[in-house]
Amino acid sequence: MSFVRPVVARKPVAIEPASDIVVRQLVPTDSMEELTALLHRAYRAQVEMGLQPLAGRQDAATTRKRTSSGECYVAVQRTAAGEKLVGTILFHEVEDAKGPPWFQQKHVDSFSQFAVDPEIQGKGIGQLLLDTVERRARECGAAEMALSMAEPDAALMKYYIRRGYRFIEHWQWPYTNYRSAILSKTL
Repeated sequence: MSFVRPVVARKPVAIEPASDIVVRQLVPTDSMEELTALLHRAYRAQVEMGLQPLAGRQDAATTRKRTSSGECYVAVQRTAAGEKLVGTILFHEVEDAKGPPWFQQKHVDSFSQFAVDPEIQGKGIGQLLLDTVERRARECGAAEMALSMAEPDAALMKYYIRRGYRFIEHWQWPYTNYRSAILSKTL
């Protein structure tokens, strides 16, 4: 959730891994209901921990509002029946609520609403999504890529640390019931 630097516009480009998964920007014909259901599935483990992440409980209208506030990328699995949304990440979300001080630094950009369908996690889809937004941050002139995560989710913290992220500060969002950890990675 960034607050300072505007996003540099660019033409959407699909990223083709050596599989049936493609990362592309969200398009108007993508279903907000399907995307919201994906978010709910991906954040279910945190909800079962007693946490209340916004992405784990938001409705389709909130998903639409959030995705339109930044650059939303989706991972789609292509099959003979069509495309199925299996992952998402939101680059440079412009947040209504005041954000953490680190997000307001001119050299920092951020991502949010990061999710991969739990049924196919561990297959590199999250890596493709993170690579996409880290590349976009560099294109926009950022020196750091930051995120906010539920501090109690130790497994997620380990995932980000393996990706080169480090702890910066704590933050309390007005719409969650937990303290967030703000992490960042030098690009």
